[in-house]
Amino acid sequence: MIKNESISLQDCVVQGKGNIVSDMGGEKVMLNVQNGKYYNLGEIGGKIWDCMEAPVSIGQLVTTLMLEYDVDQTECQQHVISFIAHMAEEGLVQIGVEGHRE
Repeated sequence: MIKNESISLQDCVVQGKGNIVSDMGGEKVMLNVQNGKYYNLGEIGGKIWDCMEAPVSIGQLVTTLMLEYDVDQTECQQHVISFIAHMAEEGLVQIGVEGHRE
């Protein structure tokens, strides 16, 4: 189990393999082929997912979202880290990968 405290803004994250993702009414939905579970990422979760196509730092994800949405930095950081932690627990993303560009 991954805890939020172990994830920092400097960590890099990238989409995991084996997921089928589709747009439905402005929201992203995903089927994880390995575990057979469906996930509704929502609009903002879908934006985060798209940003993770290539390795990216969590700090850069926060910056990207703050430019697009009217959100407080601390609140944005907390929500992004929580979202990434949940996705990591489900095996949907890889954290700590190298090669991100800021």
